Amino acid sequence: MHLSPSRLRRGLTLAALGLLAGVAGAQTTAAAWPSKTVRLLVGFPPGSTPDVAARILAEGLARRLGQNVVVENKPGASGNIAADQVAKATDDHTLGVVINGNLTSARLLNPRLPFDPAKDFSLLSLLTTAPLVLVTPPNQPAGADFFLAARNAGSKWSYGSVGIGSVGHLGVEYLKMRAGNFDAVHVPYNGNPAAITALMQGQIQMALIPPGLALPQVKAGKLKAIGLTAGRSTLAPELPSLREAGVNNFDLEVWTALVGPASLSKAAQDRLAREVPALVRDGEARQKLFNAGWQAQGTAPEALKLRVKSEAAILGGIIAMRGIKAE
Repeated sequence: MHLSPSRLRRGLTLAALGLLAGVAGAQTTAAAWPSKTVRLLVGFPPGSTPDVAARILAEGLARRLGQNVVVENKPGASGNIAADQVAKATDDHTLGVVINGNLTSARLLNPRLPFDPAKDFSLLSLLTTAPLVLVTPPNQPAGADFFLAARNAGSKWSYGSVGIGSVGHLGVEYLKMRAGNFDAVHVPYNGNPAAITALMQGQIQMALIPPGLALPQVKAGKLKAIGLTAGRSTLAPELPSLREAGVNNFDLEVWTALVGPASLSKAAQDRLAREVPALVRDGEARQKLFNAGWQAQGTAPEALKLRVKSEAAILGGIIAMRGIKAE
């Protein structure tokens, strides 16, 4: 069949317009995420440090995404209940703010964990980091004398954390080896606020707490700070490091990360990869996080993957050396 030049040009023009329409349609679809409210699950109670970081993130993301971002607290099992719900989410609009243990030590402690951190998540961004503060009731001695008292007390003393496998738990177990092998017994709580209450009531004798929650109680004289786990910090410049109390080679941080299910769409991952680092590093959000006791990070996904890999090796070593198992 022979086409005239004019008909051929018209056909080519229509074909090109159709192709452009298809490309535009694909771009519109890719840019459509999110198309509804984004759920941000947190495995700890309102007022906990991961919750505070999540709410600062949610506020900024809602503006940037043009959709509501709702924080939902699902406390329990050291944050693993919420992490499991994120891993199993299929709506493409459920994300989670998790802590170190959910991605690094949970599976090492419990092979029957209902999710696999290495396979079931899209790792999106390392959001925040902070040292931990070793705090105790105000009637305990300070500095090196505190660890002498801990060794003398044996198993009569106890310490709190936000759950088995958390950095607060594994950190004290590591501290036992670095500070003379004291024998304080672990007591898990569903969040740091509950552990702080137990400290102030004298039910436990120590805990590793993020500075955002520890400092107000220290300044009010309700708790005593023995030292920071990762050297001196701009988050708490007035506090000494544990190194100054005679504890060497002990560097540990708590952190939060943004994750989604492994099935999270490429459109969602791409949008979040653009928005989250820009948001977290923004001056306003950075200051809010700092005021809440966090150093803002806002990394690309690859940096979070490297952090998870390196820290899993460290925490795995602590678990093996101390013979720690999920109860």
